[in-house]
Amino acid sequence: MRDENYFYSIDHQRTTSIKIKRSIFICTLEYVTTIEQAKKFITRISKENKTATHNCWAYIIGEKGDYFHCSDAGEPSGTAGKPMLNTMVSQRMTQIAAVVTRHFGGVKLGVPGLIKAYGSCVKHTLDLKPLKKLIVSMDIYIEVSYEFNDILMAQIKNYLTRINDTTYTDKIIYRVEIELKDHVKVCGLLSQYQSQKKIKFKVNPQP
Repeated sequence: MRDENYFYSIDHQRTTSIKIKRSIFICTLEYVTTIEQAKKFITRISKENKTATHNCWAYIIGEKGDYFHCSDAGEPSGTAGKPMLNTMVSQRMTQIAAVVTRHFGGVKLGVPGLIKAYGSCVKHTLDLKPLKKLIVSMDIYIEVSYEFNDILMAQIKNYLTRINDTTYTDKIIYRVEIELKDHVKVCGLLSQYQSQKKIKFKVNPQP
């Protein structure tokens, strides 16, 4: 079941195609983080498929899918870009751009048929592989003694997204990553230990 508290994207470009009444629909998805990246991707795919009948597109960017745009690229209004966009929104996608390239096969699909075709092509491509859960995180640098290490890690292990780095000197120095939603709770606990001079820590939000 998809967690409604999160948004999702993809790791790498993915492509698939479907054939509907002799027309070939090819969907290409790409991970993007800016409008500029989205536009460059759309332009590149459109140029690579310049002999196609249509190269319709949509993108969503922003931490919570705040910015989005789409185009029917010559298809009847509302039959291509909007269903593509709606499909991605329904999957809680962001940081993603989609181009659906259509090679017309000689049989008209009508408005309902086009809406279903463009939406289904995007959905089929999203379903190729698991989606990437997007997590807003922060780094915390922790310096802890060997004696107190096991106690500390037992207290914070359930909040760790990952341990990015570990250095062993006369102390153990961690660079750990936690979800931003947990930072008040975790930093409150670490502050207590720091006031007891059991650890030292500092935070560094991810860009």
